[in-house]
Amino acid sequence: MQDHNIEHHAALEDEEFSSLAAPIHALSTELLSQEDLGIDALFEQSKTLMNTMVEYKEMLMTYSCAIKEIRTKFEVLNTEFNIRYQRNPINFINTRLKRSSSIAGKLERLHLPLSVENIENNIHDIAGVRVICSYVDDIYLLAKSLIQQDDIELIRQKDYIAKPKPNGYRSLHLIVSVPVFFANQTKKVEVEVQIRTIAMDFWASLEHQLKYKHEIANAEEIGKELKACADSIASTDLRMLGIRQKIEASHEPSSEVDELLDKLKKLEFPIT
Repeated sequence: MQDHNIEHHAALEDEEFSSLAAPIHALSTELLSQEDLGIDALFEQSKTLMNTMVEYKEMLMTYSCAIKEIRTKFEVLNTEFNIRYQRNPINFINTRLKRSSSIAGKLERLHLPLSVENIENNIHDIAGVRVICSYVDDIYLLAKSLIQQDDIELIRQKDYIAKPKPNGYRSLHLIVSVPVFFANQTKKVEVEVQIRTIAMDFWASLEHQLKYKHEIANAEEIGKELKACADSIASTDLRMLGIRQKIEASHEPSSEVDELLDKLKKLEFPIT
């Protein structure tokens, strides 16, 4: 877990640098193109550029910190379930900051100029956390456990498991607001949380690779095959959940001795 976190933070820093590059380049190009500006005007433009760079970097920092807050909450829940119930509902967690090219494209589609204010007010998935579970019921368990925490505010929820997208995509999407505590202020930051099973994530990853990285001649036929695969995977998810529930239900009632032994076994589980 430690090595994974180190790689995660390094990747996050690279993502921040990449996200910062496009707005800086755009503003710099605009500044240099105005050759007829006087010295005073150029100085004011330079100040505007520097202030925007700093403001944009600080905005990315707040979203990066919000990701850490949400990730930690899920890791705490996973540790709790490991100790209390000897099972981990979470297989792994992925995080990402939205790239500035995507941010700019989204603002353009909304017919809004590129500014930090417009980004914060109109784009709700800059910070993203994806949680991958083993079973469908774990998805709703984790979502409920997160939402009921005192400092979490649910902004929006879309259940693509109960109502899949037409292409077969399944996942539970949440937009939540989490407070991030800095040295001199507390700021509420929105984070998109996606919770899905391993099977759902497997399908979504392959569907993205097949449809968005290649030119597709027979798109309709492939779309039908992908939808059929999604339905088959969803059916398998439910069957696996049913098998687990049957196994759990088949356990005989525990005696006091058995319960004591189960409690002693918890001491053997490492706290990670």
